[in-house]
Amino acid sequence: MKISVIGGSQVDSEIYNLAYEVGKEIARNGAVLVCGGLGGTMEASCKGAKEEGGLTIGILPTANENDANKYVDIKIPTGMGYARNVPIILSSHAVIAVDGSYGTLSEIGYTLTFDKPIIALKSWEVRPYYSENTPYIIRAKTAKEAVKIAIREARDYIRKNKTG
Repeated sequence: MKISVIGGSQVDSEIYNLAYEVGKEIARNGAVLVCGGLGGTMEASCKGAKEEGGLTIGILPTANENDANKYVDIKIPTGMGYARNVPIILSSHAVIAVDGSYGTLSEIGYTLTFDKPIIALKSWEVRPYYSENTPYIIRAKTAKEAVKIAIREARDYIRKNKTG
């Protein structure tokens, strides 16, 4: 099972610590962490996962794998810039957004477009005005709660889509 963690490349200590805890919880639950491979939320979540013995994948916006943070195990350089947000989303079974700016908002849009489960921790609230039955962002208050929901939603996604 793969869980993508999305969020800003520049974050304050509160968000860094939150992303770090998300990474730890993902590894504790035996899932693989997928992210954009750079700093901020991505580095913090990878660091947490590595400290718990987890596997991390960084899908980089640049063509140079050396741009990855030091906690990324599998470095995938794309040279695609923000377009690499699509494979970050398509590579996972669920997505956790931690804080984030406009790049994160685009990833949230792709997550909803591809009908993947998304859980938010101190991140964007996005809901179309015209329908109550469209995909939505599940809100979580703690890292542990976010990962618990993501694991549950990823299992449902795998079952419904017969992926693994």
